[in-house]
Amino acid sequence: MAVKLAGKLADNEAFASMRYVGMSPQKVRLVADLVRGKKAVEALNLLRFTPKAAAEPVSKVIASAMANAAENKQLNPNELVVSRIWVDGGPIRQWRRFAARGRFRPIQRKSCHINVIVSEPSNQAAEE
Repeated sequence: MAVKLAGKLADNEAFASMRYVGMSPQKVRLVADLVRGKKAVEALNLLRFTPKAAAEPVSKVIASAMANAAENKQLNPNELVVSRIWVDGGPIRQWRRFAARGRFRPIQRKSCHINVIVSEPSNQAAEE
Protein backbone atom coordinates (compact mmCIF):
# COMPACT_ATOMS: atom_id res chain seq x y z
CA MET A 1 0.00 0.00 0.00
CA ALA A 2 2.74 2.47 0.91
CA VAL A 3 4.61 1.80 -2.34
CA LYS A 4 1.45 2.28 -4.39
CA LEU A 5 0.49 5.42 -2.50
CA ALA A 6 3.92 7.05 -2.60
CA GLY A 7 3.68 7.77 -6.32
CA LYS A 8 0.23 9.37 -5.97
CA LEU A 9 1.08 11.90 -3.26
CA ALA A 10 1.26 15.59 -4.05
CA ASP A 11 4.39 17.63 -3.44
CA ASN A 12 2.98 19.05 -0.21
CA GLU A 13 1.99 15.66 1.30
CA ALA A 14 3.83 12.99 3.27
CA PHE A 15 2.75 9.48 4.29
CA ALA A 16 3.46 7.12 7.18
CA SER A 17 1.95 3.82 8.26
CA MET A 18 2.19 1.40 11.14
CA ARG A 19 1.25 -2.18 10.45
CA TYR A 20 0.17 -5.07 12.69
CA VAL A 21 -0.74 -2.93 15.70
CA GLY A 22 -2.10 -5.26 18.35
CA MET A 23 -5.40 -3.46 18.92
CA SER A 24 -8.87 -3.73 17.54
CA PRO A 25 -9.48 -1.46 14.52
CA GLN A 26 -12.71 -0.20 16.07
CA LYS A 27 -10.88 1.09 19.15
CA VAL A 28 -8.15 2.75 17.09
CA ARG A 29 -10.70 4.43 14.79
CA LEU A 30 -12.21 6.20 17.82
CA VAL A 31 -8.87 7.89 18.45
CA ALA A 32 -8.19 8.52 14.75
CA ASP A 33 -11.49 10.39 14.47
CA LEU A 34 -10.33 12.80 17.20
CA VAL A 35 -7.36 14.10 15.19
CA ARG A 36 -8.66 14.01 11.61
CA GLY A 37 -8.39 17.48 10.05
CA LYS A 38 -6.44 19.04 12.93
CA LYS A 39 -2.97 20.57 12.78
CA ALA A 40 -0.35 17.88 13.36
CA VAL A 41 1.20 19.61 16.38
CA GLU A 42 -2.24 20.08 17.96
CA ALA A 43 -3.05 16.43 17.26
CA LEU A 44 0.10 15.27 19.07
CA ASN A 45 -0.73 17.46 22.08
CA LEU A 46 -4.31 16.18 22.13
CA LEU A 47 -3.18 12.55 21.94
CA ARG A 48 -0.68 13.03 24.76
CA PHE A 49 -3.58 13.60 27.17
CA THR A 50 -6.09 11.17 25.65
CA PRO A 51 -6.74 8.32 28.12
CA LYS A 52 -6.97 5.57 25.50
CA ALA A 53 -4.36 2.93 24.76
CA ALA A 54 -4.68 3.58 21.03
CA ALA A 55 -3.45 7.16 21.46
CA GLU A 56 0.20 6.04 21.64
CA PRO A 57 0.46 4.22 18.27
CA VAL A 58 -1.60 6.92 16.52
CA SER A 59 0.70 9.65 17.85
CA LYS A 60 3.75 7.67 16.75
CA VAL A 61 2.42 7.40 13.20
CA ILE A 62 1.61 11.12 13.06
CA ALA A 63 5.08 11.97 14.37
CA SER A 64 6.61 9.67 11.75
CA ALA A 65 4.62 11.33 8.97
CA MET A 66 5.78 14.74 10.19
CA ALA A 67 9.40 13.55 10.18
CA ASN A 68 8.96 12.15 6.66
CA ALA A 69 7.59 15.50 5.50
CA ALA A 70 10.48 17.41 7.06
CA GLU A 71 13.25 15.09 5.84
CA ASN A 72 12.03 13.96 2.43
CA LYS A 73 10.00 16.93 1.20
CA GLN A 74 11.49 19.82 3.26
CA LEU A 75 8.08 20.88 4.60
CA ASN A 76 7.66 22.91 7.79
CA PRO A 77 6.43 20.53 10.55
CA ASN A 78 4.61 23.35 12.39
CA GLU A 79 2.30 24.02 9.42
CA LEU A 80 1.30 20.41 8.68
CA VAL A 81 -2.30 19.22 8.92
CA VAL A 82 -3.53 15.63 9.35
CA SER A 83 -5.39 15.59 6.05
CA ARG A 84 -6.18 11.86 5.96
CA ILE A 85 -5.99 9.14 8.58
CA TRP A 86 -7.54 5.72 8.22
CA VAL A 87 -7.38 2.40 10.02
CA ASP A 88 -7.60 -0.92 8.21
CA GLY A 89 -8.15 -4.30 9.78
CA GLY A 90 -5.17 -6.60 10.04
CA PRO A 91 -4.88 -10.34 10.54
CA ILE A 92 -6.93 -11.94 13.31
CA ARG A 93 -5.39 -14.64 15.48
CA GLN A 94 -8.03 -17.16 16.45
CA TRP A 95 -7.90 -19.92 19.00
CA ARG A 96 -10.22 -21.51 21.53
CA ARG A 97 -10.37 -22.04 25.23
CA PHE A 98 -12.13 -25.15 26.41
CA ALA A 99 -15.14 -24.68 28.68
CA ALA A 100 -17.38 -26.84 30.80
CA ARG A 101 -19.56 -29.67 29.44
CA GLY A 102 -17.50 -30.28 26.31
CA ARG A 103 -17.85 -26.79 24.85
CA PHE A 104 -15.28 -24.17 23.97
CA ARG A 105 -15.12 -20.41 23.85
CA PRO A 106 -13.63 -18.79 20.73
CA ILE A 107 -10.99 -16.12 21.31
CA GLN A 108 -9.99 -13.57 18.66
CA ARG A 109 -6.93 -11.34 18.89
CA LYS A 110 -7.43 -8.53 16.37
CA SER A 111 -4.83 -6.27 14.80
CA CYS A 112 -4.91 -3.23 12.54
CA HIS A 113 -2.90 -1.03 10.19
CA ILE A 114 -2.80 2.74 10.79
CA ASN A 115 -2.16 5.06 7.80
CA VAL A 116 -1.64 8.83 7.94
CA ILE A 117 -1.19 11.52 5.30
CA VAL A 118 -0.08 14.94 6.50
CA SER A 119 -0.03 17.92 4.17
CA GLU A 120 0.73 21.59 4.11
CA PRO A 121 -2.37 23.66 3.45
CA SER A 122 -2.42 25.14 -0.03
CA ASN A 123 -2.20 28.90 -0.55
CA GLN A 124 -5.83 29.12 -1.68
CA ALA A 125 -7.08 27.54 1.56
CA ALA A 126 -4.88 29.85 3.65
CA GLU A 127 -6.24 32.99 1.94
CA GLU A 128 -9.90 32.10 2.51
